[in-house]
Amino acid sequence: MRLPAALLVLAVLSGACSSGDDEATTTTTLPPTTTTTLPPTTTTTLPPGPPLAADDPAGLAAQIAAAEAAVRDPATPPAVLERAGHEQQVAYRAVAAKPEWIDDVVGRLPASLAATARANITAGVELRALTKPGTALPPWRIVPPAPTEELLGYYKDAERQIGVPWQYLAAIHLVETRMGRIRGTSTAGAQGPMQFLPSTWEQYGAGGDINSNRDAMLAAARLLKRNGAPGNMANALFNYNRSQRYVRAVTAYAEEMRADERAYYGYYHWQVYYRLPDGDRLLAVGYGA
Repeated sequence: MRLPAALLVLAVLSGACSSGDDEATTTTTLPPTTTTTLPPTTTTTLPPGPPLAADDPAGLAAQIAAAEAAVRDPATPPAVLERAGHEQQVAYRAVAAKPEWIDDVVGRLPASLAATARANITAGVELRALTKPGTALPPWRIVPPAPTEELLGYYKDAERQIGVPWQYLAAIHLVETRMGRIRGTSTAGAQGPMQFLPSTWEQYGAGGDINSNRDAMLAAARLLKRNGAPGNMANALFNYNRSQRYVRAVTAYAEEMRADERAYYGYYHWQVYYRLPDGDRLLAVGYGA
């Protein structure tokens, strides 16, 4: 088993190949007998700095509920969606680090969110169990990911061509490099957005660029197809990274996206965190430049 780059990062919830909104409602009173209520006007002020996780189960449940509601609403403005995805991530990471809180947190959520939250938290627990804190920060560069719709187009194009559900490609991309934010070679020598070993790339890359999102999605789909996808996704994923914990985590994220495509827009905004003995560090875009 080789550990993917973002698994070493472990942004909660981590290759090929191993081988605070304020709502004001305005009411206008017209001549007697007619009152017209105008649509609510919402002004959102985003807090400075990265979000912080609440420090108790009730607070974490509230944070998850608010973030998930924003992520699932197509009307959420882009800046608010970006913040909501990050809020969602830090809350899930916090619960994954304290598994004894899982039932308490999930039990405080609306019934409609309970299964989603449990899936995301459990995926984080699985991935966290695969790693130990690093001894020093990694020699990576952290860059902005390609635009959401561009990546979604690559995933879906690979599904059309090869038949592997796009949600599994997106979930691998999330776990391996946080949607391409991480630029660097893993400790096992894996490279590119989908973390292929050069020898495996020779088998599945079809002469493409290992660092290209598009080429990497197609190569990953070929590898998965060769190993049983879509009929046996568990075996296909195990041959991508030989860990049942990895299989369960990727499957959890993929199935959330299959249940609701909006889940992708939350995961897209998950950031790079790196575990150190004294705590986790956010590696923001620009790190290592």
